Amino acid sequence: VQLQASGGGLVQAGGSLTLSCAASGGAVSNYGMGWFRQAPGKDREFIAGIRWSGVSTDYADSVKGRFTISRDNGKNRVDLQMNSLKIEDTAVYYCAARLYGAISRSPTDFRSWGQGTQVTVSS
Repeated sequence: VQLQASGGGLVQAGGSLTLSCAASGGAVSNYGMGWFRQAPGKDREFIAGIRWSGVSTDYADSVKGRFTISRDNGKNRVDLQMNSLKIEDTAVYYCAARLYGAISRSPTDFRSWGQGTQVTVSS
């Protein structure tokens, strides 16, 4: 499956953005999906994940209650709704997929990655 992440941009602290991860060459309904982010000089970190079947989700503590991951099988994409953004949310955001995968917080469990989209939160 090929992934295309979009929706990043510049937003003020407290604002909202929605990232989208469009899939081609495979159905997102067959993939466990994850969102990760990487800030300069830091490791790539898990943000949110959704299991390949059903609606089970998982969130990093740093975004729980502010971010929501959702899957739209009809549009073959996974979205990340980000509210109450903070300056420390600034990073490049990546979506990733693992076939018939349970939720995973480890980047090494994912074989397919989108190209990343920059999110910058200003004060």
